[in-house]
Formats: sequence, structure tokens, C-alpha cells
Amino acid sequence: MPSDNRPSLTAADWITNADHVVVATPTAEQDTNRRNFAKGAIQYQTDRAVTFRTDKLLWSSPRPRQQIGKDFDMVSAGWNVYRDNGKRTKRTTAAAPRLEPDHTYLLALRWTSGQWAVLGEGAAVPFDHHTAGQGEWCGRTLSKDDVARGEHFSRKGDHSLEKAVHGQDEQAVIRELERAVTESRARER
Repeated sequence: MPSDNRPSLTAADWITNADHVVVATPTAEQDTNRRNFAKGAIQYQTDRAVTFRTDKLLWSSPRPRQQIGKDFDMVSAGWNVYRDNGKRTKRTTAAAPRLEPDHTYLLALRWTSGQWAVLGEGAAVPFDHHTAGQGEWCGRTLSKDDVARGEHFSRKGDHSLEKAVHGQDEQAVIRELERAVTESRARER
């Protein structure tokens, strides 16, 4: 897992560091933050300004830095455009969804520097058909079979929230978050 500014793997990480946990669907995207390159194969690179619809609010911090609306915007990985042929290819971040329209995601969000951001690489989970781990990941749409094969080989020793709720719906996520809140309160006593 790449290193994040804040821990983002477990339910405890989410309730400690996030402002909100939502099920959300990208509804629009627009290129932003173009960076031109004078040399090399890539002529320029962009990010994407992605607009999300908040489908369901699953959890909120008792003191969120910002309230979440029915829609929100976030910057996500964009495109590489190649110098020789003008071809656009998807940019992705390591071990995380690209956050594409026509897919649904489980997101732990934090308000930082005046904008919404995913808490970290472990806080963006494919959630098509209200099923954790199903949908777009690293720019590819994973079938149930793809996910099952990946889980068989990659999840040994994984204690993430994503693994705990893999193949389950919103209620499993809420249960894990509530369990983390209860455990956190017990430690504070």
C-alpha cells in the first residue's frame, strides 16, 4: 500500500481521520490542472475535477470540518497525452479506484485545504451494486470473478475495512464503523 498522509485502512482510521463516509457516484468530470512537458513521450498530463452525487451518508464525525452536500467535487487522477500521436491514456493512483462516472464508490472523505479529498488509498472502495470490492479499480472494471481471484492471492494479513466488508453492503460498513466508535470510546475511559 502506498504511504498516505493519514492512516486510511481500518475502520478505526476512518472514524479517527475522516469527516464523512459516503456511498457516492461520479456524475461529471472535467480536465483540470494541465501540466505541459517540454521533453519525453508525454506532451501533457491532466487531473480531473469530478462531481459526485452523495447516494448515502453512512457516518459523520461528531465535529466534521465541513458538512457534505447532496453533491460534492473532488480532484482525481486524469490523463496522460502522448506527444507522438495525441493518444489519451488513463492515469491512475496506486492500489486505488480512478473514480469514474458510471461506477459507485465507498469513500472516507476529509475536508482539507478547502476541498474534499479521499482520506487515503485505503479509503476509496469500489462499490458497484452496493457491494464492497465490486466495480472500477485502477481504471478497470472488475467482475466478481476478477475480484475473487485477486482476493485469493492478495489479502493474506490484510486487516483493512475493505477486507472486513468485502462482498457486503452498506449495513456491514455501518456495523464496522460503529464497532470502531465503540472500541475508541472504551479506550478513552
